[in-house]
Amino acid sequence: MNHLCVFCKDKLDAKLLDLIRIFIKTIDCGSFSKAGTILNMAPSSVARNIDNLEIKLGVTLFKRSTRSLLLTQDGQQFLEGAEKLLTDADSLISSMNQVNVEPEGILKISVFESFGRLCISPILPEFLNRYPKVKVSIDLDNQMVDLNSENIDIGIRIGRPADSCLHARMLSANETLLCASHKYLAQHGIPKKPEELIKFNCLLLDNDRQRTYWHFNKKNKYIKVPVQGNLRSKGGTPLLEAAVAHGGIVQMSDWMLKDLIAANKLTVCLPDWTSSLHEGSSGDIYAVYHGSKHPKPVIRAFIDFLIEKLK
Repeated sequence: MNHLCVFCKDKLDAKLLDLIRIFIKTIDCGSFSKAGTILNMAPSSVARNIDNLEIKLGVTLFKRSTRSLLLTQDGQQFLEGAEKLLTDADSLISSMNQVNVEPEGILKISVFESFGRLCISPILPEFLNRYPKVKVSIDLDNQMVDLNSENIDIGIRIGRPADSCLHARMLSANETLLCASHKYLAQHGIPKKPEELIKFNCLLLDNDRQRTYWHFNKKNKYIKVPVQGNLRSKGGTPLLEAAVAHGGIVQMSDWMLKDLIAANKLTVCLPDWTSSLHEGSSGDIYAVYHGSKHPKPVIRAFIDFLIEKLK
């Protein structure tokens, strides 16, 4: 049984938090008397609070003797969850205390080039006007930046971070489309099925691999197609410009292509298929940040602003 579940039935008020704090401080100090000195309480009061916690849980937390104070097995199990519960509670309380604090300070952002140029940069003036005490430093870079070593507050990336120390909030779905210019398709033909792409010049995002595959799904059918071409790039802008200039077929995020499609500069290929650059990956776009799951006001304000604007 997880004894922390007992708390789920009650309001987690200050009294319960106080009992947990006394329990953890008693473990840290090794005795009721030492804990009482630190907490400015009588040893008997510390012991009485531990008794109340044991009654609440219906278990014995300590093996008591005149010489030592040892955790029982139940006590050890409770400690593992109690420390996390207390940390989360303190973090949540701290974040609530900052709800009405006006965001301020320098906010350092790293975002991959195309999304930053098309979707983030145009809305930054509105954010800065809304929060006049904030200054933004933005880096458009297609390299994967280490938030800790580079002192970055927020990274905007495709896909959830593999680093378990980072927190993430989804900003936008990221569907991809296959597109080419009318002139290119008139000269080279229109692919009727994904397998035919091996005959076309495909403009490729450079993933540092010898072979590049594009992935396609339709209903329950999945196809993985090896593609090749005469142009590779870490970022999407050179590939997009090459496609507009009749250089080949490109697979890009829909937010990069929609204006060019509307302007009749590009046309969609294989519209009945769902395409992807990565097998089994949604490619959704996330804002990632380190530290507490309840971030400081300026980080929270910027992420909330992005979610508002990128709906």
